[in-house]
Amino acid sequence: MNERVRRIESLLDKADAAATELVAEVLGLYGEGLARVMTLVGDEAAARLGADELVSPLLLLHDLHPLDTRTRVEQALAGSADLLSVEGDLVRLRVRPTGCRSSAAGAASALREAVREAAPEIERVEIEVADAALIPVESLTVRPASRAPVP
Repeated sequence: MNERVRRIESLLDKADAAATELVAEVLGLYGEGLARVMTLVGDEAAARLGADELVSPLLLLHDLHPLDTRTRVEQALAGSADLLSVEGDLVRLRVRPTGCRSSAAGAASALREAVREAAPEIERVEIEVADAALIPVESLTVRPASRAPVP
């Protein structure tokens, strides 16, 4: 699907004004048709259509997706990061530090991709790393179990 979208965008970049206007008119017609479909199918079917990987981007293109940006981003994160805000084309996240820096970079990349997949209208994803909770070294040592006297 993403490859097809990239190909369409590439062709539009090369198209002349008349072809671009034609595509805009066809998109407008499809948008009106999809809007009517979304009105007729009801909430349950609209939710299923919004979850479909092929239909969802079409609904987003025409601003018809049944879920708002914040909800789609929250679902994509599935608790892997805290969603701080959605402001226009910017999403701010907070993650807890885990592992080494290279795994953190990979996690950040995966989070950005998950956000963009769920909400293609998002241009920027800012990720803040929460302060690590310090654990006293003493609490990490193994203590022998106390032995109670046997009666």
